[in-house]
Amino acid sequence: MRRLLAGLVAGSFLLTTAACGSSDGSGSSGKAASSGGITTVKLGLIPIVDVAPVYLGQKQGIYEKHGLKLTISTAQGGAAIVPGVVSGQFQFGFSNVTSLMVAQSNDVPVKAVVNGIASTGVKDKDFSALLVKKGSPIKSPDQLEGKRVAVNTLKNINETAVRESVRKAGGDPDKVKLVELAFDQMPAALDQGQIDAACVVEPAAASIRSQGGVEIASPLVDIAPDLTVAMYFASQQYTQQNPDVVKRFREATAESLAYAEAHPDEARAIVTTYTKIPASVLEQVVLPKWPAEANRSSIEALMKLGEQDGLFKKTPDLDKLLP
Repeated sequence: MRRLLAGLVAGSFLLTTAACGSSDGSGSSGKAASSGGITTVKLGLIPIVDVAPVYLGQKQGIYEKHGLKLTISTAQGGAAIVPGVVSGQFQFGFSNVTSLMVAQSNDVPVKAVVNGIASTGVKDKDFSALLVKKGSPIKSPDQLEGKRVAVNTLKNINETAVRESVRKAGGDPDKVKLVELAFDQMPAALDQGQIDAACVVEPAAASIRSQGGVEIASPLVDIAPDLTVAMYFASQQYTQQNPDVVKRFREATAESLAYAEAHPDEARAIVTTYTKIPASVLEQVVLPKWPAEANRSSIEALMKLGEQDGLFKKTPDLDKLLP
């Protein structure tokens, strides 16, 4: 376990604390701090459109209503958040489902507690896209053989998505040169020719489109219809020892998801408070779906592709992983 966590941390676990509250004395023990009926919990997020409901729920007082105060830190991807949750640096985290399945297959004790985000399921109208720069000769994913394609983390959901898009187009995914790059660095890297394509999510996708970028695939849609992409999770130990806090977090987050789904303009606007997206580009942002429940059949499809790509040490146990 210790060796695996060290491996997960290496090179990717550089977390930047956002100005969303104080630690209120919560240490690395994994215990949340309580004061005056309010429990402070630390939450690890990725600064992308996916997590807009959390910031919106915080602004609307939904978490406070459920007796919670959030202290938010950000990371490049879910793979970097997993060790933070397991070590007790965070009580909760946000991660793509593949990261959670990879962790569980390596006996890292994680437990999904509430749904996070889903694909729109609509090709060319999803919050995730495989994009090339304006004027690129690349018109289809099968033409990415021998090309450099950026994903936010290797051996993860976006790598699986790129490989499936290439495979469906008739190409050989093993011939694609995948490189790891943070989402917010992809627009400049693509524009400068450092990469040939980017598998990117909002708001970086809108930034690339504002540069004239062209979509050649909707990779998450290629995996499965209405794919459950990411979820909020905790360690198994924390869920067992703090069932009341987990219940309140689940209920507050579910309420926040529903609020964001019902108020898309507010969800879009809140993205500017935790990302660098210009207001002029905001209108181009494609919002995902924020359903209350995970789509298990889509997760099973994702798991099969992960097994095909050799991501798992052993087959993940979805009954133990999912809420």
